[in-house]
Amino acid sequence: MPKAENDAEVLSCLKLLSGRAHQVITAVALLTPDHALRRRTVLTRVVFRRLDAREIEDYIASREGVGKAGGYAIQGRAETFVRQLNGSYSNVVGLPLSETVGLLRGNGYPC
Repeated sequence: MPKAENDAEVLSCLKLLSGRAHQVITAVALLTPDHALRRRTVLTRVVFRRLDAREIEDYIASREGVGKAGGYAIQGRAETFVRQLNGSYSNVVGLPLSETVGLLRGNGYPC
């Protein structure tokens, strides 16, 4: 899904996501002092309930979705759209925190 740059793109994204499941995939990489590349890929499955036109209009009016991948910010009003989430919530927000800390700790960085 694109980063929604305007209201029309937020509308397009939400219409596509309404009543459907999608995956959020984030890759985190760490280059260690000895030049070893360590990486993690995190996948989260998000299921949206069916959204009605009024909900989508109200969300667009809130301006929360502009500048957000998929046209929504799960940490805001759009959390009410989520029927089910399997995986890392922080991954959907933007950075899978638990997995990032695990990667750092596993390579000797105190967190």
